Amino acid sequence: MHQAAKAYGAVAQKIANPRELEANLLLDAAARLQTIRDGWDSKNSELNAALLNNRKLWTIFISSATSPENPLPASVRQNVINLGLFVLKQTIAILANPKPDTLGSLININRELAAGLLGRAA
Repeated sequence: MHQAAKAYGAVAQKIANPRELEANLLLDAAARLQTIRDGWDSKNSELNAALLNNRKLWTIFISSATSPENPLPASVRQNVINLGLFVLKQTIAILANPKPDTLGSLININRELAAGLLGRAA
């Protein structure tokens, strides 16, 4: 049964709406960071991997927003770029001085953008 669920999940990801896929990736990254924040004493060793995952995700968003083929309005693309640059800067700050309370901004940005992609208020 477990194999069937994994196979279904793999197929669902391949055929998912791109906005839903992006939202799910953001929510997964936020959940990982939240788990580390909530269990800081036992989970802080996972921080670097979670931040790397989030940074890769946002690097893709920035790259996509700067692409000439991107169909989004320039103002929306610029907002994504600005958010992405903030996320990258915040990530560096967290790596330099890791504390659980500094993860809140990354968690909130990911959740808010995911909510927007899914068309619902956060």
